[in-house]
This record gives sequence, C-alpha cells and structure tokens, in this order.
Amino acid sequence: MPNKETYISVDAETAGPNPSQYAMLSIGACTVDEPVETFYVELQPDREVFSPEALEVSGLSLEKLQENGVPPEQAMGRFGDWVKQVTPENSRPVFVAFNAPFDWMFVNDYFHRYLGYNPFGHSALDMKAFFMGMQGVRWGDTGFEKVTEYFDIDHPLTHNALQDALDQAALFRRMLEEAKKGN
Repeated sequence: MPNKETYISVDAETAGPNPSQYAMLSIGACTVDEPVETFYVELQPDREVFSPEALEVSGLSLEKLQENGVPPEQAMGRFGDWVKQVTPENSRPVFVAFNAPFDWMFVNDYFHRYLGYNPFGHSALDMKAFFMGMQGVRWGDTGFEKVTEYFDIDHPLTHNALQDALDQAALFRRMLEEAKKGN
C-alpha cells in the first residue's frame, strides 16, 4: 500500500454537461508539487451532440478536433501513462480539481470506457469542498472568484484545460500551505 500521495491537478473541457451524452474535448493536467510536470491532449469527439455554450466557453471546434484530435483510446492511454510516469514508486496519484465532480465524471468515464481502469482509483479531491472545510464557509462562498480573492490570486479561468490545471495547482499549493499552518 502506497504511503505517499502525488497530487495531480486535472481540468477537462467538454462539449456539454455529462459524459453519457457529450464528448470530452481536452484534458490538461500537472503535478501540484514542484517541479511541475504537465500533460495536455485534445481528443477527437466520440459523439456529435454538443452544447453551444460549452463550445463557446472552451473555444474548441468539433470539426477541427475531428480532424486533428487524438482518438479517445489513444488519448486516455497517453494520459494514463503520464500519470504513472509522474507518480513515484510507493506513491498514490490523487486527482485534484476545482469542482472535481465535473471533471472527474468525464475523466473517470473515459478511462473506464477506453482503458478499462482509472489510474486514480475511484476518488477525487475537490478543492471547493477542501476550502469549505478549511475555512468553515458556506458552499456559496467556494466559487473560483471568491477562493482566489481570499488567497489574493488574480487568475481568471481561461478554459484552456492545461492553463486551468496549472492555475488550480498554484491555488491548491496555497490551500495546502494554509492548512498546514492551522495544524
């Protein structure tokens, strides 16, 4: 049983709100600890249904991804290999995200659908819930703007999966530092 944890910040951009109907379009990830190691891939859509709002937010095009994206099985294989590569022996990879339930449901679904397993196991660490518990605030006070304001960080979400994963990692490092001071 691993006795260490390797926190990996993950962000996904999608064609809509759930993996049963909408495609995952890109994955960005990075290690939380320094030095930061990164991963990014854009996927070929595995279905054509989309929410115009989702595509507007991400700026991604289903047509361009169909031509230039990586097939999902290959993309998930690369991501799984990367997770293994950046996770030291005797350590467990921990999926970390801001609003982890959203990103987790897509990434977990794709890992199981295309590879038959998820290298992160069956759980994720949600930064919003972590902040709520750490600060004793209401759920309504855990939005990205409020949390970054609390830590005096000026990083608006770009909706580029890699940049958002990097920004989440920087924020999570600050959260961990503060949590350690409280002990």
